[in-house]
Amino acid sequence: MMFQNQNLKNNTLWNRAIILIDMNAFFASIEQLDHPEWQGRAIAVTNGKQGTCIITSSYEARSYGIKTGMRLQEAKQLCRHVIQVPARPDRYAEVSTAIMEGLSSLSPDIEIFSVDEAFIDVTHCQLLYGTPQEIGWMAKEIVFNKSGLLCSVGVSGDKTTAKYAAKLKKPDGYVVIPPWEAKERLHDVPVTELSGIKSGIGGFLAKHGARTCGDVANIPISILAKRFGNLGRRIWYMCQGADPEPVHTVVPNPKSMGHGKVMPPNTTSKMVIDSFLMHMCEKLGARLRQHHFKAQHFFAGLLNKDLGWLGGKSRTIQNTNDSYEIFQLADFLIAQYWNGEPVYQIQVTALDPSDSGFQCDLFSKTNDKRQELYSACDEINHKYGEFTIAPLSMLHRSQMPNVIAPAWKPYGHRQTL
Repeated sequence: MMFQNQNLKNNTLWNRAIILIDMNAFFASIEQLDHPEWQGRAIAVTNGKQGTCIITSSYEARSYGIKTGMRLQEAKQLCRHVIQVPARPDRYAEVSTAIMEGLSSLSPDIEIFSVDEAFIDVTHCQLLYGTPQEIGWMAKEIVFNKSGLLCSVGVSGDKTTAKYAAKLKKPDGYVVIPPWEAKERLHDVPVTELSGIKSGIGGFLAKHGARTCGDVANIPISILAKRFGNLGRRIWYMCQGADPEPVHTVVPNPKSMGHGKVMPPNTTSKMVIDSFLMHMCEKLGARLRQHHFKAQHFFAGLLNKDLGWLGGKSRTIQNTNDSYEIFQLADFLIAQYWNGEPVYQIQVTALDPSDSGFQCDLFSKTNDKRQELYSACDEINHKYGEFTIAPLSMLHRSQMPNVIAPAWKPYGHRQTL
């Protein structure tokens, strides 16, 4: 009788069905796909040939304890035959775009969560394609057909449980947690195993006697709401396997937009710093213009090992996406905070990007010729490659390969590398 009831449930339409697609060691898997001689071998992807920090690694490398963020030298101590592979951001972006376009054909209700993850709401696809379990297999097949890569899939009735399910049997996993089983399946799971619950929130819950998802049910939801607001309410439901968060199909405007680079260790040369600074300001200005954004408040700083960020915030006279204006402000800020200390990283961030629209500020002094110049340069660089046309001061810049951010998305404001 129980077996028949279970079958009945499996064949019944789910009130809500969410699929999470999670690629397996995405960048490393692409490298092994394109280089068959590396399949089954330990590889570590770094930012360019001179990169010393591991962006990601193959599962073969991970079996030796090699992790993202680890220094290459340390990785070689764990696995002396690990292969260093320079990252190819454009290739990763190409594959990610193909995968997301394929998944979009399955359902229009898709949220591209990052370069290698996507949520798909297939609630309204069940009459067309079958059960959520069957649609999950279809999604997995689409990924392989579009990329030649394997992925892990989680299927459940909410985003958090689907994401938890996807990581249970990586790599190449497939786990279904029906909505009516979610609360029980999560009962003994540590709260920090759920996406978005890190040590800070986990510590707060632990102080109230909740270390597992099941424990959270014993805490009044009002306590979490008082401390974290709407996020607290969501956390309470997440732990019950009933995350109310919808799949977001529209990418919201970014709250900030920036670019940063790791410089040579213990850099003290103003000339080197200026070269990196101009590079970051050019990238930021081009990215703002690409999305028709302008900003007025900016941060610029250099990172010192002992002192932290040597930099600060300031504003331009008016909203701008002019790369040189951004450079002038950033150069001024760094001059105020940096006194020659050795640094190893640089960052320039627009803190309030907003749609530039068509209406000019009442007292703005627009430079039409300069905007026309930027427009022409952006068009040429887009067609022939980044920095085909660039300021003279960048002519002899050091090798600074692009990096694809973990939160990169094929559509929206994370589109630029």
